[in-house]
Amino acid sequence: MFYLIPGLGADERVFQRLQPLLRGETCLLPWLTPEPDESLPHYAARMAADIPADATGLLVGVSFGGVVALEISRLRPGLRTVLISSIPDASCLPPLLKLVRASGLYRVFPPQWLKLFPRAGQWYFGVQNGAEYRMFKQILRDMEPRYTRWAVASLLHWDSTHVGRSIQILGTHDRVFPPGPTPVEYLIPGGGHFMVYSHAKEISRILNKLAAEV
Repeated sequence: MFYLIPGLGADERVFQRLQPLLRGETCLLPWLTPEPDESLPHYAARMAADIPADATGLLVGVSFGGVVALEISRLRPGLRTVLISSIPDASCLPPLLKLVRASGLYRVFPPQWLKLFPRAGQWYFGVQNGAEYRMFKQILRDMEPRYTRWAVASLLHWDSTHVGRSIQILGTHDRVFPPGPTPVEYLIPGGGHFMVYSHAKEISRILNKLAAEV
């Protein structure tokens, strides 16, 4: 079984190329609306409600979905957590996002501003022209302000103390979470932050191999 969690503000559309290539049953975990002042662990517990307590298989999170996947893994230890374009703990937050956290800019310029500057978002997330860019613009258009504000704050202030182990799949050209000094299990050459869509074939081969080992 593959449990799939999309990235911040995204939905099942980011998996439309990957899902058909996975050899096994898949279950998409859609985002929930955050409750007022909800903590990340409490939110993850609500997300985990649709996963059986004794579930086995792969828990696959993209970007912020990887952070939520790691929180869910505290509650569902039978699942093997795989991160796509994400970080294994808070210490791996890149310098740019640490600066955003320290300056408080995320409170002044929430992610919804990207709706006004989609080409800037295209560059930052490594989105290719054509169908990929059109889908990216649709995802930006559909971003829900309340959720995105909560998600960005939760990412920047994530307490990853005693978080479980994970397997990281990262792109060499990811500008959001660029490869750093921490070892990465799988590096996708040329992959950007949107590689779950653009490099679905390479990622599916890794996921199918990992699933066969469970």
